[in-house]
Amino acid sequence: MTRISKSKFGKTSFQKLLGHNLSIMTAWSELSDILEKNVRLSASLKEQVRRTLAQSNECAYCKAKGKPDEAIFDEKTSVAVGFATVFQHHAKGNLPDSAFDILEEYFSEAEISELCAFICFTTAQQYFGAMMKLEADEEIDAESHA
Repeated sequence: MTRISKSKFGKTSFQKLLGHNLSIMTAWSELSDILEKNVRLSASLKEQVRRTLAQSNECAYCKAKGKPDEAIFDEKTSVAVGFATVFQHHAKGNLPDSAFDILEEYFSEAEISELCAFICFTTAQQYFGAMMKLEADEEIDAESHA
């Protein structure tokens, strides 16, 4: 059971929790839509990063969508997932330079920027879900919760 009631606004349970503040829900959802699509990085790569983050961010709703699928990892996905794991193990994003050195071997600066923005935004989403006690059995979307 969530900590607050769901509003009547939004499509998903996650959006309905944000829906108490329509402008926040709308802006959050728009940014989520942009970050989750194929921009410079593929949506598939970002989904594996999202699944990796979910395993540590304590959002039951997010974890219910599955663990990373290593069978579909290519080299770039492996590096991105590894970077997400390093991010999770360093307080406040205080990552070692060596983590970025590895990223620079596989990604352009634009891709690194997109990956880092995606990791930070996804972490915020998952923290919100955990904070609000959004449970997996309340709704499991085929898509992201934002």
